[in-house]
Amino acid sequence: MLIEHPPLLYRLLFPGAIWRKEDNGRKCLFLTFDDGPIPEVTPWVLDVLDRYGVKATFFCVGENVYKHPDVYQMILDRGHGVGNHTYNHLQGLRFRTKDYTANVGKAAELIHSPLFRPPHGHMRRPQLVALRKQYKIIMWDVITRDYSPRVTSDDVFRTVCKYTRNGSVVVFHDSLKAEKNMREAMPRSIEWLLSEGYRFDTFTDFAR
Repeated sequence: MLIEHPPLLYRLLFPGAIWRKEDNGRKCLFLTFDDGPIPEVTPWVLDVLDRYGVKATFFCVGENVYKHPDVYQMILDRGHGVGNHTYNHLQGLRFRTKDYTANVGKAAELIHSPLFRPPHGHMRRPQLVALRKQYKIIMWDVITRDYSPRVTSDDVFRTVCKYTRNGSVVVFHDSLKAEKNMREAMPRSIEWLLSEGYRFDTFTDFAR
């Protein structure tokens, strides 16, 4: 639970970040994907989202955008949101603030978005303070752990069912590491969420 559904104490370490965005008028959630875009996985994800008529937000690694600009453009063309996930998928705790923010800035040359999500969910406090001046920091309420070899697609699906609530920010990964679990669990999860009456939102208000 500490990973799949971050406790309040951990959330308090990131003041001003968005972990959940509840709408009191209706059941909604924010479906997000990290670590792409890559041609082996991202187009398939986009086709599934089209099939169900839902929108998502993709937190993209700048290096992948540089290597696969056509796949990145597919995300934009199909009406999905995008966010910055650093240029080299850096874990903030391992880097000086100056170097970390420079890497985010390098990604921003390719990913024009006011949204940022730190890889691994870790940042030093000075990094948070610096990036918060330019970006809305988007964390998560539910992380599926689809990337983990220690879980199955059924585990991923059960995590979505157990922890998703009104306003949840849910994380999958359009990456090779997560591909098997994600391909099996993500469509099942969307079907279940739709059957439960959830509406899929994006963070378009922050992009205006």
